[in-house]
Amino acid sequence: MSILTIILNILLPPLAVFLKHGLGTTFLLNLLLTLIGWLPGVIHAFYVNQ
Repeated sequence: MSILTIILNILLPPLAVFLKHGLGTTFLLNLLLTLIGWLPGVIHAFYVNQ
């Protein structure tokens, strides 16, 4: 995992997931989690972008 990916996972979790997986269910789930709360989105982004 690169430094850029780590920074994007923390600051903009949906963008980090989109750049790795594209526009799909993983992105939509991360977007929903980020809208519910920032921390669930960050955790999901780190889990998905391992």
